[in-house]
Amino acid sequence: MAAPRRYFPGIVRALLGAWQVGSHAGREWVSPPGSLLGNHVRCVSCVVGATFSGPLLASASSRYGQDSALDRILGFPQPDSSLVPCVPAVSVHRDEQNLLLVHTPDMPENPRVLRVVLLGAPNAGKSTLSNQLLGRKVFPVSKKVHTTRCQALGVITEKETQVILLDTPGIISPVKQKRHHLELSLLEDPWKSMESADLVVVLVDVSDKWTRSRLSPQVLQCLTKFSQVPSILVLNKVDCLKQKSVLLELTAALTEGVVNGKMLNVRQAFRSRPSTHCPGPETEDPNTHAVRSPQRTGWPYFQEIFMLSALNNKDVNTLKQYLLTQAQPGPWEFHSGVLTSQTPEEICANKIREKLLEYLPEEVPYSVQQKTVIWEEGPSGELVIQQNLLVPKESHVRILIGQKGLLISQIAQEVSQDLMDIFLCDVLLRLSVKLLK
Repeated sequence: MAAPRRYFPGIVRALLGAWQVGSHAGREWVSPPGSLLGNHVRCVSCVVGATFSGPLLASASSRYGQDSALDRILGFPQPDSSLVPCVPAVSVHRDEQNLLLVHTPDMPENPRVLRVVLLGAPNAGKSTLSNQLLGRKVFPVSKKVHTTRCQALGVITEKETQVILLDTPGIISPVKQKRHHLELSLLEDPWKSMESADLVVVLVDVSDKWTRSRLSPQVLQCLTKFSQVPSILVLNKVDCLKQKSVLLELTAALTEGVVNGKMLNVRQAFRSRPSTHCPGPETEDPNTHAVRSPQRTGWPYFQEIFMLSALNNKDVNTLKQYLLTQAQPGPWEFHSGVLTSQTPEEICANKIREKLLEYLPEEVPYSVQQKTVIWEEGPSGELVIQQNLLVPKESHVRILIGQKGLLISQIAQEVSQDLMDIFLCDVLLRLSVKLLK
């Protein structure tokens, strides 16, 4: 099938009206015979699309955007990378995405690589940080816990260096996993990721006054088991703090007063005492290490500390440059055009789920079942997606639709915009809300 039309970011035309967005957009309400909220199957559909004007190019991989990985494989001319930062798009086709994932890496003569695991409690900001580091919002983000349900992989490639980000679900206890009937992946994935990690980034939400002063027992247990893996501490959401002096106290608590083998002197604003050192975990008796870890509130083996807001590009870029410098000589694992290991359908489903978690109250979004029924090219070359949202209760149908259909329309509109930034093509999204029989 022909490629969905690309858009050129410099020429943007989006009409965000109440009933139409772009030239291909429209809204269609569909209901079965009888009352919309009667005693039969309820269904309401919303079609929302957004288009961007831009040139059509002859490249077979035009759906990827200007700096297409497939273009590079096929030998098409590329723009000057020194002028425009290269953040690859994701293919809208599963087969092409899978082909790119297994393609031989186009690494330089002296490649460097670093595998990074982001570790932290649920809702600490791991996915937000990953998205900022990658340059595209490929991971779902919301204020509710357990937005990330399984391990997701992102790839940063700059010059000779490749950094692989493993965005893990928030670490939970087996008791919580059973009590709330959560997927087993929420329990297992963080541990599996640690087995291949070169560096661990521990994220702490400093805006949560109830949990910020100590690392969770699960995080400490993971750090203790893989104590040979270097780790750094990232204090996130510092922009939410009114009193910045709290950061000094939190740093002392979360590191047990030791960073990179040196004792902290909080009164001197993190000036270390040069004559005082703490042995690394590899030199400590393993039996003593295991006995002490349950009583710990912090981890005294962090190599560095970063204080940032994951929403601030400048803050995140400082961390990104650090990660790039920590890469070690070694072969790349992926082609430079790979941004994520997720399939396009998974990205779409996650983006819709992100909005459901953001806009629906309490337990409602967790009960919604998603089913993609259409994924194809439209008559004008746009990507057409239809997904059914299945809910167990009639009250949930009304909540999800919203007054006069405004909520489901807003969700479809925002997801469409996000997908266009990820796929770099026009997107027409149709969401249908149905009551489970």
